[in-house]
Amino acid sequence: MSLRLSLTFLSVFSFLSSGAIAVTPSDNADPYAWLEDVHGAKPLAWAAEQNKKSLGILKADPRYRKNYDSILEVLDAPDRIPSGSIRHGFVYNFWQDAKNPKGLWRRTSIADYANPAPKWDILLDVDALAKSETENWVFEGAECAPKETRCLIRLSRGGGDAVVVREYDLKAQKLATDGFSLKEAKSDASYIDDNRVLFATDFGKGSLTNSGYARIVKLWTRGTPVASAKTIYEGKVEDVLAAPATFHTKDGDFALAIRAVSFFENEYYVVDAATGAAKKLPLPLFADVKGMINGAWVATLRKDYAGADGEQIGKGSLVLFRDDGSTQALYEPQPRASVETVAVGRDAIYAAITDNVIGSVHAFRHGPGGWVDRGVILPRGGAVDVVSVNDFGPEALFSFQSYLTPPTVYFTDGEDQPRPIKSLLARFDASGLVTEQFEATSKDGTKIPYFVTRPKQLNGPAPTVLYGYGGFEVSLTPGYSANFGRQWLTHGGIYVVANIRGGGEFGPAWHEAAVKENRQRAFDDFAAVAQDLITRGLTTPKQLGIMGGSNGGLLVSTVMVQHPELFGAVVCQVPLIDMIAYTHIGAGASWEGEYGDPAKPDERTYILTYSPYQNVKKGVTYPPVFFVTATSDDRVTPVHARKMAARMEEQGHEVLFYENTDGGHSAAADHKQAAEMWGLSFVYLAEKLGLKS
Repeated sequence: MSLRLSLTFLSVFSFLSSGAIAVTPSDNADPYAWLEDVHGAKPLAWAAEQNKKSLGILKADPRYRKNYDSILEVLDAPDRIPSGSIRHGFVYNFWQDAKNPKGLWRRTSIADYANPAPKWDILLDVDALAKSETENWVFEGAECAPKETRCLIRLSRGGGDAVVVREYDLKAQKLATDGFSLKEAKSDASYIDDNRVLFATDFGKGSLTNSGYARIVKLWTRGTPVASAKTIYEGKVEDVLAAPATFHTKDGDFALAIRAVSFFENEYYVVDAATGAAKKLPLPLFADVKGMINGAWVATLRKDYAGADGEQIGKGSLVLFRDDGSTQALYEPQPRASVETVAVGRDAIYAAITDNVIGSVHAFRHGPGGWVDRGVILPRGGAVDVVSVNDFGPEALFSFQSYLTPPTVYFTDGEDQPRPIKSLLARFDASGLVTEQFEATSKDGTKIPYFVTRPKQLNGPAPTVLYGYGGFEVSLTPGYSANFGRQWLTHGGIYVVANIRGGGEFGPAWHEAAVKENRQRAFDDFAAVAQDLITRGLTTPKQLGIMGGSNGGLLVSTVMVQHPELFGAVVCQVPLIDMIAYTHIGAGASWEGEYGDPAKPDERTYILTYSPYQNVKKGVTYPPVFFVTATSDDRVTPVHARKMAARMEEQGHEVLFYENTDGGHSAAADHKQAAEMWGLSFVYLAEKLGLKS
């Protein structure tokens, strides 16, 4: 199955055209509007001067080099688990290390993948390609044709969302000179079959949405010029985007053109493979299609739904939609449960499901009596996920991890008792550590769960980092972090993750509770967790730091402005901050479904109540803040962090700012850049919060 939409808006914790981003100035009276020229000489010079200052301060601390070396050692470690994607008889993997910083795209057989040291067949050496073509290529993924003849390779200049699409010949094991190719743009492309591609890209003037994404989907046949590609579907400029999706099943190949009406609403048009005609599917806007099996579309629901047969299906459910209009709910979550991941294989539907943020995997199989939830036996007490399923066979890969348990990969060849095949060696000594789950009471009385990982023995309050996200249905489930383990926990620090509203931890209702006019609830939740940590005696305001990236950057900058008395330091990564201007910056217009539209007076009113850029004030004592961003981030862009840093500095607040050139929305394109970003962040927090060396 291939379903790749350019809508992902994740925090940088989960580990873009090189030209300037067109920006409408946020406010003629804004003295820092000049920083919105992303690649302008003056803003870049300002960023370079800020970098010089910040790097000089933070790298002077001897702990920086220790952090950097420790992080890089983990990132480049040869015994890492090579995350795999199953296809036909192969497992594909992308691998970066010290020798190959840009990475190797490679594959091995399914049987050999289970061995401790698989024999990898190198398909593409990205370092060699970048050197030979004098390009700063960053590998952004690959998708192969149904019969494994060729693959579409996505390469970004510097790590942004805009990519160049080129075709790779699997038989010749080299990039094809006669294949499908697309120039640099925010494109989506997917094989219908080995000789036809459904794609959406920048076709020139009028072909993009207001969000900067493609709004036209076309069908392109091998051997014909791209100009002759047939238009399948055209969306509206007000839409977020139009994109292709293809599903390769035992019953044949199926293609969709998807119209993203908003970030959370989609229309689906099934494409007739023979004629290219697109017919709208009778699915609700709030259905999120995951795949097809046995002639039925597999989807999750963002809202309650009444089926054609009168069946009432609750929001968050996993559902089958059949061509005859009938529906079947395979799983309906309880209030504290959520369907996190769905993967449709050849013979089963796998769903990673959480209950109070603790995961399990369910396998839904069809038998003589209909669909049955067989369950999958994996460890409890942490996070599980469906890593990959085979469209063309029974195989599937799963993973398990927790805050103190390194990841293990499990394999099944169709049985519902997967076996462990790869485990990461511990990166830090967890014997003296413990993870606990608590609840804080938010301003409106809602109970907010959060995880605390700490030393078992505490001698009073300790330096603490509180991490959060709270948006776009993204759930923060227990994850093993070598960074926090090595750089923080084993030095006596505490690491906290808050499961605030706006995320997806308890399904669509948990997300909807903090959307648009209710956004303040996410900030209240985060502040409540901070206060609860202080009340429990785990930390003090002077020792409590907060960290967040992307939407999480908006979270921590807002809470910093609203509750400066609660915190001793802030690390704000690739953030949104100027929420009055955000729709005109990067891909901001695509997130109106989450935040609202500041061009509408009523929505502008509630956005203005919290937007950090408009609410930060001179004369208030804020905690020191470190902004991290990237020039090549064409999703959020560095504009928000630049303007906030400049404004706070002018107001006399304690600010450091660092802008990496590469890395896109992750702010790091390779392991060295990642080690630098995290090394700087940890030494900053250690200095401000008083962590032991």
